[in-house]
This record gives sequence, C-alpha cells and structure tokens, in this order.
Amino acid sequence: MSKPSSRRSFLGHAAAGFSTLALSGLARAQPATEPPPKPALVEHAVTEPVAVEVNARPIPAFEPRDRSRVRFGSLQYRSGLVLTSPYRGFGGLSGIRFLDTKGERFLAISDQGGWFTGAIRYSGREMTGLDNVEAAPLLNAEGRPITEKRLWYDSESIARDGSYVYVGLERVNQIMRYDFSKGGTRARGEVLPVPPGLRKLPYNKGLEALVFVPKGQPLAGTLIAFSERGLDADGNLIAFLIGGPTPGQFSVRRTEKFDISDAVLLPSGELLILERKFSWFTGVNIRIRAIPLKSIAPNTLVDGPELFAADLGHEIDNMEGIDAHVSAEGETVLTLISDDNFSLLQRTLLLQFTLVE
Repeated sequence: MSKPSSRRSFLGHAAAGFSTLALSGLARAQPATEPPPKPALVEHAVTEPVAVEVNARPIPAFEPRDRSRVRFGSLQYRSGLVLTSPYRGFGGLSGIRFLDTKGERFLAISDQGGWFTGAIRYSGREMTGLDNVEAAPLLNAEGRPITEKRLWYDSESIARDGSYVYVGLERVNQIMRYDFSKGGTRARGEVLPVPPGLRKLPYNKGLEALVFVPKGQPLAGTLIAFSERGLDADGNLIAFLIGGPTPGQFSVRRTEKFDISDAVLLPSGELLILERKFSWFTGVNIRIRAIPLKSIAPNTLVDGPELFAADLGHEIDNMEGIDAHVSAEGETVLTLISDDNFSLLQRTLLLQFTLVE
C-alpha cells in the first residue's frame, strides 16, 4: 500500500506525469472535473458464476498521521481492510447491501455488470477478511448477461426490499429489479418504468444511488433514486421518488461541488448521503450528510448537516458504496466500500465506522 503522502503527491502531479489510461481511470472516479468517457467493458468482467479468492490486509488507523485518533466528526473508526484478489474480475465495486442484520452476509455490485456475494469475517468488532465470495453476472429477462447489450453494464447503485433487489444502470439511466427468491444472483432482471426526467439525466453523471423505503417510515414503498450530478435550474442535484404514496422529483442542495455516490436509510429515519469530489489541487474528498426522510417530498429542496469528511490524509479511495446495520450492542455501524476502477493506482477498501451522534 502506498503511503498517503505518495498518494497525495500522485494526485497533485498526475496531470503532467502519467499516461492517458491512468488519467482516464482517476478522472472518471472523481467526476468534479470533466472526465473522459468510460472505456468499453473491460475484458475481465464477470461472465459466469465463480468462486473468488479475496485477500484482506487490515487498516489499523484511518488517519496515518495520527494513529491514536479514532473520532472523525460524528463517526468513530472501527476497522478497515484493503481487499485484493487474483481473480481479474474483482473490482469496480459501486454498491453494497447487507443480507442479514449482523452486518455479515453482503451483496455488492461491480460497475461492470456483476454481482459479488460473501460474508465479512470479524474478530470482536474488527473486520478480518471475507469468506465464501462468489461472483456472478447480472442477467437480463432472457437469462443472458446484461453486458451483452451495449452500454447496459454501468451498474452503479443497489437497493433492497425483502427478496427484491433494485439495480441502477448509470449510462442508460434505467432500473432493473431482481427477485432473489428465484435463484439469488441467478435471478433474471426486469426493466422497470422510470420517470421521463430520470432517462434524461447526463450520460456519465446520471443514476448513482438507490434507496428503498420500508414499512413504518415516511414515504413507505418508495424507491428513491439520486443522480450523481444531474442538476436542476438552480444547480442542485436531481432526485426522484418512484412509486409509493407521492411520486415525483425533488432536489438535494449541492455545495462545495460535491456529487452523490450512494445513500442509505437508517431506522431512525435519517437518510445518509455519501458524497465525493475531486480536483487536481485538493485531490479526493468525501463526506456524509444526514437528511431527514420526512423532509423529502415532490418539488422540494432538501439539505442536511455534514456528519463526516475525509481527504487523502485519511485511508480513503474512490468511495462509492455505503450501508448500515445495528450491532449486537445497539450501535449503528456504517460500512463504506470503494471502486478501484480496475486501476493499479487505486484500491478496493472496506471501512467501518460507528455513528456516535
């Protein structure tokens, strides 16, 4: 693992010192600058179900400059892993959802049209590795990999409603629904109707995050879809309420040029939005904001306080996925995962924090 100072130096000088291929991967990962188009489907994309070996190296401190520090805003660092694999299709992880209440069994998606399933292994409260990892292709209604259809591969977002799993495809700005009671990751997907405005989102800054609202919450039965950087007339981030009691469009206030990369709904009714930005001057920045679900309605502009922020002085990369679970001790645990863009210059990180206030 490169030292943080080396990573900061790389980002500061990348424009002058690295190849077009490397720049393409990083620019696409942090889209605050205008990125080159994403390349065609990589040759090592998932093509059939396969068991995957995943190696894990611990991240003992989230801030290497001060290894004793564990509190970062409203979050407390629990543990982290650097994940690697000899399987060439491992990477590009853009979303994660837990399949149990313990924060162990997970379902993740790669932006190359693939599923990853497995379980997080713990020692006490710290993650130590992954077990029983399997990769499989996202299938279409005919049972064929969605990657066979041009552009139908940029799977960036995921949401769950019981056995139903929703996947957002960014480049075509479509949503697919899978019934995992019919074969798990072997289930066939159906394309759902979406609002016309969602289909008009930018080609490479479109559908980026999905959240399903369960029973007992405001907007129960609604699928909330967030754009990465689709902007309304006032420069705020466009989002949609699909289905549920009050379908429509709303906006999330955009500040400091941050874009949305994922979101998760807590049992408390707070919607946490994971955001990121990139510039050649400041490098990579991420943050988490909290928005009350009850504040969301059609034609509204919503906003909320910052709970957490980090930059390249911390152990971050292109953080694209977030989920939450409640531990046996009653703590709300947030899990973040990064998309390495299949680049040797980036890492797949799995991080966990406790929400302390």
